[in-house]
Amino acid sequence: MTRFNTNQVLGLIIALVAAGYLAMAFQIPNFALPRPIDSDLFPKVLGFTLFGLAVLLFLEKPKDQDIPDELDSEEQAKPLLLRPWSRIVITSLAIAAYALLLVPLGFVLTSLTLSFSLAWYFGYRRHSVNLATSAGVVLVLYLTMTRGMDVYLPPGILPF
Repeated sequence: MTRFNTNQVLGLIIALVAAGYLAMAFQIPNFALPRPIDSDLFPKVLGFTLFGLAVLLFLEKPKDQDIPDELDSEEQAKPLLLRPWSRIVITSLAIAAYALLLVPLGFVLTSLTLSFSLAWYFGYRRHSVNLATSAGVVLVLYLTMTRGMDVYLPPGILPF
């Protein structure tokens, strides 16, 4: 019997998520007016990209140094909130909070808060650079999506 490694299990899970996402992306209706780029293109590209990355993850062979026998003393000495599994849980909770607060607070504010706080949590300490980069990326995304592609993103409490 073949035993799957961690990369293969994660690759299968991500491939299933990508397949579900693609199934939903193909349900997006086309606009009545012809457009060069329709509303379903971006979700389909994301879905196929995710599926392709899942396949690459499945095919990747883990190296010996990637598989620790046990947590080393350095990892055990870290506070609970900075251990690897805690980081996964906290990042997942932050993304769930982002999804819940997206409409009431708006895309710009929630995206800026998520990107800045996760960068800070993962150890980036140059706060002015972090804030400038987060704000720049979020504003470029917001303006590109709302002004350039006519995609509705919730404005929230900000006046734009």
